[in-house]
Amino acid sequence: MADGISSFWGPVTSTIECCEKNYAYSSYIAEFYNTISGLPGILLALIGLVNALRQRFEKRFSILHISNMILAIGSMLYHATLQHVQQQSDETPMVWEILLYMYILYSPDWHYRSTMPTFLFLYGAAFAAVHAYLRFGIVFKVHYVILCLLCIPRMYKYYIHTEDAAAKRIAKWYVATILVGSVCWFCDRVFCKRISQWPVNPQGHALWHVCMGFNSYFANTFLMFCRAQQRGWNPKVKYFLGVLPYVKIEKPKAQ
Repeated sequence: MADGISSFWGPVTSTIECCEKNYAYSSYIAEFYNTISGLPGILLALIGLVNALRQRFEKRFSILHISNMILAIGSMLYHATLQHVQQQSDETPMVWEILLYMYILYSPDWHYRSTMPTFLFLYGAAFAAVHAYLRFGIVFKVHYVILCLLCIPRMYKYYIHTEDAAAKRIAKWYVATILVGSVCWFCDRVFCKRISQWPVNPQGHALWHVCMGFNSYFANTFLMFCRAQQRGWNPKVKYFLGVLPYVKIEKPKAQ
């Protein structure tokens, strides 16, 4: 939303603005709450990365956690500046990240191992180039939703074939966070004029960021559990500080 103190970054060039007053707290941060709400996602991804490295999970999971951090940082840059270039640093990593999820979900049953990562890499690179030039709007959203929907059948298959109650609970938290986050995002977009008249703005888009930070962490943790089962690593769900779930594995000595 417009209004606020003077802008360090100049006029808004992004194609999307959220229901938050611009430059309300600093001339360096356009949307304050939408910017700082990316921090939990970075912290959760860092925790996941440390766990993946410490227990020597496959490199795909380290890359996945790093991609979560890149996306969160890109989102923070975008909301802090509301510039088109920074908007690309938010939207393009969203597609790259979902392509990585597709690889992790489908690669165990893919017989031609080199074709899938090669195709997904080329697809991601082509999208980045075309999106930067054409500046997709609604097409980007539809495209991203389609990619997400392609992941659902495989995620559901993993869920129904998982017998561990704690791992199933993580999958349920994954679903819950995306549902709650989507409601927050929808209300922020659709009811902005009404919300702007409230004494306190609930910052629905910022809540979306927080929910999606946890959502990515829960997705990664559940997939790490499933992959460890496939590799025969005897995974167990443990809790960091008694609250945050993570996967602990016991690899055979030969591995």
